[in-house]
Amino acid sequence: MGPYRPITILLIEDNPDHAELTQRALESGNMMNQIFWVKDGEEALDYLFRRAAYADSARSPRPGLILLDVKLPKVDGHKVLKQIKEDPELQTIPVVMLTTSEREDEVHEAFKAGANSWVTKPVKFAEFMEKITAIKLYWMLTNRLPC
Repeated sequence: MGPYRPITILLIEDNPDHAELTQRALESGNMMNQIFWVKDGEEALDYLFRRAAYADSARSPRPGLILLDVKLPKVDGHKVLKQIKEDPELQTIPVVMLTTSEREDEVHEAFKAGANSWVTKPVKFAEFMEKITAIKLYWMLTNRLPC
């Protein structure tokens, strides 16, 4: 396993409770990752394509990992994923889809569009924290991300 390299994480999640839990799990363990949270698909695309409030690249550093909720207001997660994976500058960023859905057609659609992982959000707090911690450990310590 190579040395740990802090990365910027973009969390795209409309549920403030899920966002807070996810951020707490990501911040545990003294890994100094920068976490940016956006609340809907439109804001996510503005961040990623550096538009509107995110036109300044200092406010929108390129993420090394994207955690993307499927059910989002304004632009849903599948459409956000499609735009990420169609853009030459963004398509190499790993995208982990987070959802309460276990529908096989949604899973298939996400992987077909280029998702790197599909994680079902557990209802119980402890299980949710365990899953987010496992995501963090895999994507930051085990998997090799492009520079």
